[in-house]
Amino acid sequence: MRRGTFVRWGVPIAAAAVIGAAIGAGPVIAAVSGDPVLPERSAEQLLADAAAATGKAGGVPPMSGTVQQTASLGLPALPQTGGPASPLSLLSGSHEVKVWYGAADKLRVAMPTQLNETNLIVNGGQAWYWDSATNTATKLTIKPGTPAAAHTTPLPRETELTPQQLAERLLADADKHSTVRVINTAEVAGRPVYQLVLAPKEESSLVQEIRVALDGETYVPLQVQVYAKGSAEPAYQVGFTQVTFTPPAAENFTFTPPAGAKVEEKTLGPDGDVEARVEERAEHAREVAGDLKVVGEGWSAVAVMPFSLSDLTAAQQSGDGERRSGGDPAALVDNVLKSATPVSGTWGSGRLIRTKLVTALLTDDGRLLVGAVTPEAITKAAGTK
Repeated sequence: MRRGTFVRWGVPIAAAAVIGAAIGAGPVIAAVSGDPVLPERSAEQLLADAAAATGKAGGVPPMSGTVQQTASLGLPALPQTGGPASPLSLLSGSHEVKVWYGAADKLRVAMPTQLNETNLIVNGGQAWYWDSATNTATKLTIKPGTPAAAHTTPLPRETELTPQQLAERLLADADKHSTVRVINTAEVAGRPVYQLVLAPKEESSLVQEIRVALDGETYVPLQVQVYAKGSAEPAYQVGFTQVTFTPPAAENFTFTPPAGAKVEEKTLGPDGDVEARVEERAEHAREVAGDLKVVGEGWSAVAVMPFSLSDLTAAQQSGDGERRSGGDPAALVDNVLKSATPVSGTWGSGRLIRTKLVTALLTDDGRLLVGAVTPEAITKAAGTK
């Protein structure tokens, strides 16, 4: 479930708030030509306003709309075995989802395609996941008292700081790696927005800038765009093409399996089968994190981890859930490696893969290096032990 439609789309949208809150520069008033659509704000003022708005009782206001994700990363042709809703398909082309949000426990996300549709409907302690391609409806029951997933964050808790203090703390060290300007004349989905435009200072970064659009009235993130250096169009973009800030009708959060559909039931909570699988994945993630090393900092950071193609084969053999959701890591890597460039240096030898935004190096001594940096920067990182 967590690898389904909701996660693949919910995470990028939620990341907009994280990016917008975690980076910035000191007070920088945007220079605009013509009359501004919205009152001018510095990065610090804008983040303080956003923190105050989201900290109100109820948090994000009820809303509904259409979200479009577009990727043009410069990858080679990808295998098409996963179907239009697979994780691999999201690495290229355009994809659309419809979202209805009523409250923290009322959410619906639908991904329509030409022939099929998947739906996630959350209503209180119950959720449904509908896949028309397999004619399967999965009923998720959320047990009362389910502990929230423990996770750490560099951001202080809301109760610790006022919105203004939070903004000041977040922006304190931003000037070290980035510059930020604010545009107050932009528009997304027909609504005036503020754009936080983040530009890396490091020359080795492949990123030209990131634009995070916040609604001018509600401060809800409406769009994230990532531009590669030398490109006039975003290499990656996710955002609303249509949005309405009114409570969705109650019928959007109800679901009855169609006649003849296969119905499965799973439980999320203490001792639940979904919870057990999530914990298993979390444990694996912790193991991987323990082996992870980061070379450099800021936009020049390169992640280094142990890796081999045999790891992918083992994961594919043990992860039938990956195949059901259309994921095939081995097929993706095999396809991408066909376009890899052999490289070598004092650090050894390996194969280099470059896209518009990311460079990866798979070394013959069993390491994988990944970063939004130039090939020169990543081979230099390979020599750092």
